[in-house]
Amino acid sequence: MKFKIGIDVGGTFTDLFLWSEAGEVRTFKTLSTPEDPSVGFMNGLTQIAESFGIDLETLASRITTIVHGTTVTTNATLTRNGAKTGLLTTKGVRDALEMRRGIRERQYDNRYQNVEPLVPRYLRCGVDERLDAQGQVVRPLDADDVKEALDLFKAEGVEAVAVCFMNSYFNAEHEEQAARIVREEMPEAYLSVSSTTLPTVRFYNRVSTTTLGAYVGPILSSYLESLTSKLASLGFGGVLLIMQSNGGVALPGIVSQHAATTLLSGPAAGPCAAAAYTRAHGTEDCIVVDMGGTSFDASLVRDGHAAMRNEGDIERLRVALPMLAITTIGAGGGSIGWTDDGGLLRMGPQSAGAAPGPACYKKGGQRPTCTDANVVLGYLDPASFGGGFALDADLARSAIEVGIARPLGLTVQEAAAGMYRVINTNMSHGVREITIKVGLDPREFPLVVAGGAGSLHACMIAQELGIPTLLVPSTASVLCAAGMLLSDLQHDYVRSFVSRFTEIDVARLGRMIDEMQREGERELQREGMAKDQMEFEVMFDLRYVKQYHEVTVPTSLQAVLDGDLGEAATRFHAEHDRLYGYDLAAEGTDLELINVRVRAIGRTPKPTLPPVEVGGESPEGARKGTRSAYSPEDQEFVEMPVYDGHRLQAGNRIGGPALIERTDTTIFVSRDFEASIDELGSCLIRSRESSLAGGGN
Repeated sequence: MKFKIGIDVGGTFTDLFLWSEAGEVRTFKTLSTPEDPSVGFMNGLTQIAESFGIDLETLASRITTIVHGTTVTTNATLTRNGAKTGLLTTKGVRDALEMRRGIRERQYDNRYQNVEPLVPRYLRCGVDERLDAQGQVVRPLDADDVKEALDLFKAEGVEAVAVCFMNSYFNAEHEEQAARIVREEMPEAYLSVSSTTLPTVRFYNRVSTTTLGAYVGPILSSYLESLTSKLASLGFGGVLLIMQSNGGVALPGIVSQHAATTLLSGPAAGPCAAAAYTRAHGTEDCIVVDMGGTSFDASLVRDGHAAMRNEGDIERLRVALPMLAITTIGAGGGSIGWTDDGGLLRMGPQSAGAAPGPACYKKGGQRPTCTDANVVLGYLDPASFGGGFALDADLARSAIEVGIARPLGLTVQEAAAGMYRVINTNMSHGVREITIKVGLDPREFPLVVAGGAGSLHACMIAQELGIPTLLVPSTASVLCAAGMLLSDLQHDYVRSFVSRFTEIDVARLGRMIDEMQREGERELQREGMAKDQMEFEVMFDLRYVKQYHEVTVPTSLQAVLDGDLGEAATRFHAEHDRLYGYDLAAEGTDLELINVRVRAIGRTPKPTLPPVEVGGESPEGARKGTRSAYSPEDQEFVEMPVYDGHRLQAGNRIGGPALIERTDTTIFVSRDFEASIDELGSCLIRSRESSLAGGGN
């Protein structure tokens, strides 16, 4: 029997999703190993092998595909544990990395500190060279300047070199010359060059993204080399693919060369899996929330496609590459509860992580966490926790009593209920970031709930936002790992093409798009894709003349070649109106094209999700008993029925309050909601008001 496996390494748990050629699906969890994520990766494979009663080598020989989402580059950036990096840039502009856009993020906070750049000033070396705004050579590159800078880098033990010159997006000649010298003088150093990383206007975006790629490149390359070596030693002969921030996957060798594309690798696959589950209910629109051990991720899916953005920040450092529009906050099962100087209860963003973990894990943690609160509130059964070990309720109560209850003059139960409310409010704000702030009403989207902890809090998040329908997939606790097997190969290319829309040189624009498509085709061919498996999407970054921000809209190569740009303009006006509340179409305001984007997609075979056995409405066959747990609507503990989620059948209906226990997650259906099981074993939860009205999504 052959297997495909998706593996998502998170801050607390490593999630694994297995699909066999016989159509069987299994999910697994193991504690992450932050000091070396590959250890948790291999521990997960060992767990899978043991479940089948075979050794690790036999399992490895039967795996055809592994898709891996990694937080290696994210963690290296967050902890400032990347490689020692040097920057080669045009003489006179080396401080752009520190000056950034020159805009204060908190304009009225005089104490707000600028973010520390990844490269200290003495390792940012100016090189004598200059291109004008059209890419014409004003001063040729001074090779001696480059070599002098490299001598400094070698003396200082620099491991990675970033190269970013002014206006190189128009003409890469000087960067290519500098790159050749770096390869000759420092062949062991990781090299990141802006003309291949991000050949677009806006110097700070380019220099920041290129530097970030250099900073995390050696860490990622070393990790992937170690991982592929371990897999090879086991006899793995299948394909290893790495999840990228854009929601696509690529071979390790390709992502190693473009390390910045993995900065949001971990959560990027969740929306893809969510769309597969909501499709069974007749919609491809949804909000996806993923609450793990360390963080809470919120994203949006519309028409089956995850919402994207072309730039974002990680720890206030700019990454101007296509990525899923995911809002991440420090709200997870390991989020620590604390009181601020004003005596207010707070949750996170600090996390107990995998080590020592929540107090109830019995691994030395002493500070109260969200998981400890869930134990005290009765939502989690300490004896049947899905992490592979029993929880200690007494340690949870003790941590909350010392850390929260005594300082605030509350009982332990009251403190735990307060922790629960606060973290639910925090997560609701995260959902507002991706909906209300971009002109969308969250009530119009079903809420797809993922993560091991997410389904304990989902009803309260939905209630606060007025969302009538929730869906907890059967693979909720490992949704990102499942989504990895549902993802396609994907590469994004961007080139600047600054022109008024009415003055576009259509022939030159067509050649540029065709060139990017050929580049994508070559990359996909390297990954084994046939031409009939390839698809290409073309997008324009447009704005009104004299505006600063662009809006990305789709178009097609054929439309460009036909000189038909009207459809793109119409889409721009509509999207601008949705985002900003107005459009200038009636005034005849001219548009300006800034960037052209091409997405190369290699369609991969997808595993099918197996159906569950169909039963009647009564869930009594899966009932395990009752447990006293906290009802937020009643603000008191009540006896709730507890059901075995693995024994529930399609068609079963459960009224809240109730608890549904699975080996990897527990679902809390609060009093104002009721649940039903669908044909894929997912739990569809609707508010009682919408059910009575016949509404819902």
